[in-house]
Amino acid sequence: MAITLDVNGKPRTVPAAPDTPLLYVLRNDFELNAAKYGCGFGQCGACTVIVDGRAVRSCVTPASAAVGKKIVTLEALGSIDQPGVLQKAFIEEQAAQCGYCVAGMMMSAKALLDRVPNPNEAQIRDALAGNLCRCGTHNRIVRAVQRAAKAMAS
Repeated sequence: MAITLDVNGKPRTVPAAPDTPLLYVLRNDFELNAAKYGCGFGQCGACTVIVDGRAVRSCVTPASAAVGKKIVTLEALGSIDQPGVLQKAFIEEQAAQCGYCVAGMMMSAKALLDRVPNPNEAQIRDALAGNLCRCGTHNRIVRAVQRAAKAMAS
Protein backbone atom coordinates (compact mmCIF):
# COMPACT_ATOMS: atom_id res chain seq x y z
CA MET A 1 0.00 0.00 0.00
CA ALA A 2 1.26 3.51 -0.78
CA ILE A 3 1.07 6.19 1.89
CA THR A 4 1.49 9.89 1.10
CA LEU A 5 2.70 12.11 3.91
CA ASP A 6 3.27 15.87 4.11
CA VAL A 7 6.78 16.02 5.57
CA ASN A 8 8.45 19.38 6.09
CA GLY A 9 6.08 20.99 3.61
CA LYS A 10 6.53 18.44 0.82
CA PRO A 11 4.26 15.56 -0.12
CA ARG A 12 6.16 12.27 -0.11
CA THR A 13 4.83 8.85 -1.04
CA VAL A 14 6.17 5.57 0.22
CA PRO A 15 5.06 1.96 -0.06
CA ALA A 16 4.35 1.02 3.55
CA ALA A 17 1.91 -1.01 5.59
CA PRO A 18 -0.52 1.30 7.45
CA ASP A 19 0.80 0.15 10.84
CA THR A 20 4.45 0.90 10.01
CA PRO A 21 5.75 3.29 12.67
CA LEU A 22 6.12 6.84 11.38
CA LEU A 23 9.68 6.83 12.72
CA TYR A 24 10.64 3.99 10.37
CA VAL A 25 9.18 5.78 7.36
CA LEU A 26 10.96 9.03 8.25
CA ARG A 27 14.34 7.41 8.87
CA ASN A 28 14.41 4.44 6.50
CA ASP A 29 12.39 5.68 3.54
CA PHE A 30 12.82 9.45 3.64
CA GLU A 31 16.36 9.44 5.14
CA LEU A 32 15.42 12.04 7.77
CA ASN A 33 17.58 10.81 10.61
CA ALA A 34 17.22 13.46 13.33
CA ALA A 35 14.43 11.58 15.13
CA LYS A 36 16.04 8.66 16.94
CA TYR A 37 14.88 5.23 18.00
CA GLY A 38 15.19 5.23 21.76
CA CYS A 39 12.86 3.00 23.72
CA GLY A 40 10.32 1.98 21.08
CA PHE A 41 7.49 2.55 23.56
CA GLY A 42 6.98 6.32 23.24
CA GLN A 43 8.40 6.96 26.69
CA CYS A 44 11.82 8.53 26.09
CA GLY A 45 11.02 11.21 23.50
CA ALA A 46 14.05 10.64 21.25
CA CYS A 47 11.71 10.06 18.30
CA THR A 48 9.59 13.19 18.79
CA VAL A 49 8.33 15.01 15.71
CA ILE A 50 5.55 17.55 15.29
CA VAL A 51 2.29 16.44 13.70
CA ASP A 52 -0.29 19.17 13.13
CA GLY A 53 1.36 21.33 15.78
CA ARG A 54 1.59 18.62 18.47
CA ALA A 55 4.73 16.88 19.66
CA VAL A 56 4.18 13.17 19.05
CA ARG A 57 6.26 10.04 19.54
CA SER A 58 6.87 8.74 16.04
CA CYS A 59 7.95 5.28 17.23
CA VAL A 60 4.40 4.49 18.37
CA THR A 61 2.50 6.52 15.76
CA PRO A 62 1.41 4.48 12.75
CA ALA A 63 2.34 6.17 9.49
CA SER A 64 -1.31 5.91 8.40
CA ALA A 65 -2.31 8.11 11.37
CA ALA A 66 -0.25 10.96 9.90
CA VAL A 67 -1.87 10.90 6.44
CA GLY A 68 -3.41 14.29 5.69
CA LYS A 69 -1.48 15.97 8.50
CA LYS A 70 1.54 18.24 8.50
CA ILE A 71 4.66 16.52 9.83
CA VAL A 72 7.67 18.60 10.86
CA THR A 73 11.05 17.10 11.69
CA LEU A 74 14.18 18.74 13.05
CA GLU A 75 15.56 18.93 9.52
CA ALA A 76 12.98 21.65 8.77
CA LEU A 77 14.24 23.94 11.54
CA GLY A 78 17.67 24.62 10.03
CA SER A 79 20.86 23.05 8.81
CA ILE A 80 24.46 22.68 9.93
CA ASP A 81 25.39 25.70 7.81
CA GLN A 82 22.33 27.74 8.77
CA PRO A 83 20.94 26.62 12.12
CA GLY A 84 17.51 27.88 13.10
CA VAL A 85 16.84 30.04 16.15
CA LEU A 86 16.13 27.08 18.42
CA GLN A 87 19.20 25.20 17.21
CA LYS A 88 21.39 28.28 17.77
CA ALA A 89 20.05 28.63 21.30
CA PHE A 90 20.89 24.99 22.08
CA ILE A 91 24.41 25.54 20.72
CA GLU A 92 24.91 28.79 22.65
CA GLU A 93 23.73 27.21 25.90
CA GLN A 94 25.76 24.03 25.25
CA ALA A 95 22.54 22.13 25.90
CA ALA A 96 23.76 18.81 24.54
CA GLN A 97 26.35 16.33 25.63
CA CYS A 98 25.82 13.01 23.89
CA GLY A 99 23.16 14.59 21.65
CA TYR A 100 20.82 11.60 21.52
CA CYS A 101 17.85 13.37 23.12
CA VAL A 102 18.40 16.76 21.51
CA ALA A 103 16.25 16.35 18.40
CA GLY A 104 13.30 15.22 20.50
CA MET A 105 13.88 17.99 23.03
CA MET A 106 13.98 20.59 20.26
CA MET A 107 10.82 19.30 18.65
CA SER A 108 8.95 19.34 21.96
CA ALA A 109 10.29 22.85 22.58
CA LYS A 110 9.28 23.96 19.07
CA ALA A 111 5.73 22.69 19.58
CA LEU A 112 5.60 24.60 22.88
CA LEU A 113 7.00 27.83 21.41
CA ASP A 114 4.54 27.68 18.53
CA ARG A 115 1.68 27.51 21.07
CA VAL A 116 3.16 29.69 23.82
CA PRO A 117 5.65 32.24 22.44
CA ASN A 118 6.87 33.35 25.88
CA PRO A 119 6.64 30.32 28.18
CA ASN A 120 7.68 30.47 31.79
CA GLU A 121 10.08 27.92 33.26
CA ALA A 122 7.29 25.70 34.59
CA GLN A 123 5.67 25.54 31.15
CA ILE A 124 9.00 24.64 29.55
CA ARG A 125 9.71 21.92 32.08
CA ASP A 126 6.19 20.56 31.66
CA ALA A 127 6.51 20.48 27.85
CA LEU A 128 9.86 18.66 28.09
CA ALA A 129 8.90 16.30 30.92
CA GLY A 130 8.36 13.40 28.52
CA ASN A 131 11.80 13.76 26.96
CA LEU A 132 14.49 11.92 28.85
CA CYS A 133 18.11 13.10 28.99
CA ARG A 134 20.61 10.78 30.61
CA CYS A 135 23.42 13.34 30.49
CA GLY A 136 21.60 15.67 32.87
CA THR A 137 21.65 18.84 30.77
CA HIS A 138 18.08 19.72 31.71
CA ASN A 139 18.92 23.14 33.14
CA ARG A 140 20.87 24.11 30.02
CA ILE A 141 18.02 22.84 27.84
CA VAL A 142 15.53 25.01 29.74
CA ARG A 143 17.85 28.01 29.32
CA ALA A 144 18.13 27.25 25.59
CA VAL A 145 14.36 27.27 25.20
CA GLN A 146 14.15 30.56 27.12
CA ARG A 147 16.89 32.02 24.90
CA ALA A 148 15.08 30.87 21.76
CA ALA A 149 11.81 32.39 22.97
CA LYS A 150 13.53 35.75 23.51
CA ALA A 151 15.22 35.59 20.11
CA MET A 152 11.95 34.72 18.37
CA ALA A 153 10.18 37.63 20.09
CA SER A 154 12.65 40.21 18.80
